[in-house]
Amino acid sequence: METANIVEAENIPEIEQELLEVVNQHRLSLGQNSLEFSSVAYLLANEHTDYMMTVGSLNHDNFSKRASTISTEVDAEFVAENVAKDYLNASEAFSGWLTSSSHKKTMEGEFTHTAVSVKRNEEGNLFYTQIFFR
Repeated sequence: METANIVEAENIPEIEQELLEVVNQHRLSLGQNSLEFSSVAYLLANEHTDYMMTVGSLNHDNFSKRASTISTEVDAEFVAENVAKDYLNASEAFSGWLTSSSHKKTMEGEFTHTAVSVKRNEEGNLFYTQIFFR
């Protein structure tokens, strides 16, 4: 798909912030570090959320490119991401990720930084991308 066709939707900062907080609270409850916000990851998460909304499906397309960009820009050694759609709010998205072993493993992984992008498409459905790295 041509990136020129991708529509940029507005972020929903309230849900993004709430999801960051809920993931960090969960990590702290397990004795892990809380994750610091990364503006580099946020930019890439936003681009991917817009991409998923444009193609109309959840995916990890071009993940290696996102990971490579983060590795280059902030010297990250490991990058992962969770994606979701159609959850009505942050706690629903978190619960969905918590019940999926691969998403749970990512949220609880050895990471230091994160960013989450949440956007609503024209039909009113929410799309989520959270990138983690260390």
